[in-house]
This record gives sequence, C-alpha cells and structure tokens, in this order.
Amino acid sequence: MAITRYQYRPTTYSPWRDLEEVSNRLSRLFSDSPFAGPADGGIWTPPMSVSETSDELILSAELPGMDESNVTVELENNVLTVSGEKTEERTEGEEERRYHLWERSYGAFKRSFTLPRTVSSEEAKATFENGVLTVRLPKVEEAKGRRIQIGKAG
Repeated sequence: MAITRYQYRPTTYSPWRDLEEVSNRLSRLFSDSPFAGPADGGIWTPPMSVSETSDELILSAELPGMDESNVTVELENNVLTVSGEKTEERTEGEEERRYHLWERSYGAFKRSFTLPRTVSSEEAKATFENGVLTVRLPKVEEAKGRRIQIGKAG
C-alpha cells in the first residue's frame, strides 16, 4: 500500500481558483476558434532536438514535405535561427473538394537558439536529407575535455 502525503484543502473562498477557471475557459474558447489553428495556415512549430557529443552540438529538425529551398538557417551573434514555410498543397480544380478531416499543419515557422560560447560558429555545417535538417556546430578546442596525467610529487 502506497503512503501519500495529506494535502490540506481549506474550506475558505479563494479568488485565485475562480481566476484560473476563467483563464481555462478563455483559452479553450480561443483554441477552438475557427480563426486559429492549422486549418487556416496558423502557427506551425516543427519538432526539433538538440544533442551534444564531446566534439559538437547537433540540432535536428523534422520538416516533412519540405525541401531545402524552403528552409533558411542563419547564425548571427551566437544566435542560430531556423526559419521556413510549408505551403498548403492544392491543385487547380479542387475548390469544390470538402475535407472531413485535416490534421496536416502548414505555415511559416521561426525558431531561435542562443548558442554557448564553447561552439565554433565559423565551422557550422547544415545538411538536409529525407525531410530532416541537421545542423552540426563543432566545439572550440578549449571546450573539449582532456585527460590530465597524474605525476608523482617532488
């Protein structure tokens, strides 16, 4: 049997609870709005990951349905910015088509990352393959770890 900590719940009135409920209702109201969301080319944020090895920092972004001509990678003042636009795919004569389900996202995106000083921005390289953007940022020599040999005293 698990033991859980008792949470004291006061019986007094709290205006914060009411404000939180109003905030939740407003966010649901605007998120369900027909004027927002991917259906009209709303905000689209591609998933990205940042990983680190002993030699470099690696940023990768999933950009399905895009090619490298629709993506821009900029590096200025130690800020890496990835931006682009995924356009809606429609062909002529489809004005009468009715969609029953639309889960594909499209629109413009822009993501910025502040890089640490341990990264050599001059040697940055970007590749785009199978809808995945990979940006490799090598570390400067001073940032790489090294082993110090232990000697005998005296």
